[in-house]
Amino acid sequence: MTHSLISRPWGRRAALAALGLLFGSLAHAAPPQAIRIGVATAGGGEPINWGGSPGGVVRANQWLEEAFKDSGIKVEWLFFKGAGPAVNEALSNKQIDFAYQGDLPSIVGRANGLRTRLLVTSGARNNLYVVVPPQSGIQRIEELKDRKVAIFRGTNGHLVAINALQSVGLAERDLKAINLDTGSAQAALVSNGVDASFGGYEWFKIRDQGLARVVYSTQGKDPALTRQAALLVREEFEKEHPEQVQKVVNQFVRAANWASDEKNRSELFQLWARTGTPAASWEAEFDKQALAVRNSPLLDDFIVARYRSVAEDAAKLKLIRRPVSLEGWFEPRYLQAALKQQGLEKRWTVFDAKGQVKVRGQNPDASPVALR
Repeated sequence: MTHSLISRPWGRRAALAALGLLFGSLAHAAPPQAIRIGVATAGGGEPINWGGSPGGVVRANQWLEEAFKDSGIKVEWLFFKGAGPAVNEALSNKQIDFAYQGDLPSIVGRANGLRTRLLVTSGARNNLYVVVPPQSGIQRIEELKDRKVAIFRGTNGHLVAINALQSVGLAERDLKAINLDTGSAQAALVSNGVDASFGGYEWFKIRDQGLARVVYSTQGKDPALTRQAALLVREEFEKEHPEQVQKVVNQFVRAANWASDEKNRSELFQLWARTGTPAASWEAEFDKQALAVRNSPLLDDFIVARYRSVAEDAAKLKLIRRPVSLEGWFEPRYLQAALKQQGLEKRWTVFDAKGQVKVRGQNPDASPVALR
């Protein structure tokens, strides 16, 4: 009598192993119950949202909720007052699947062993400012030496602040630097608890209330003195759920397209204003800057070069314990698929490593400098 392979002991073991792999693979591919997105800001408004990024457009319009409605997958947005460092902790504990955060904290996370993939830019060339109390005698960034200055360490503004100081011959150690988050820095400056503070667009509201004065801005300066932000995903989640990752990227690209249209400038700023940051603050932050440059989703040479430079500077300044490789970190295939699907492959200008035009896009306003 002829015996089948499965009737032999080793044949049965092989068959059972194959079945185990098959069912394990099917379980592995089961869709998640929820999409959890961590945002590196406390946010504001009701529901809580954030501005300065096309991601805020996705959130406000509930485009992700709409995209996952039929699949029964919930979308959860989590906002972190502790910004990038707190988001990294949540990634480490697998409390979130996606992270929206700035360049330095994402580099720090990678240096500390977080396995993520960088998917899409979502807020490029963000400016940095130095503000002082209105009655202060400080007029220039050079005058911060030996002054009490608030810096939110570990955020994407931290390294730009260091570079801005370096451009005028100062180092962080030349200041009496105090690590304060955004809200604490504002309270400290208004009460004269600090002499100055580094920060972003959030300071325009304080300025317009007559409680602060801007003495330094990166607007119009070297693009290297700007901050970048992106959407990342946990590598494990990306491997298990590529279909869901694609859906998320699709909506971020959709939002980038809408937020890059100059016809939507006023509506965009009003949408972001729901977070508690007035439209006038966004007008000041984006003054003479094209929306298509600031809201481009591309992972072009400029973005890659900025992240590499941040990684190098972070190691040099001992903000990370050892140099970190960025090889294999950028994952553009979801972005490329979204651009193709939405007919946006030539929508945005591609910039070279120095931030200058490399390949001009279809948008007539996509120059890196002034609109008017």
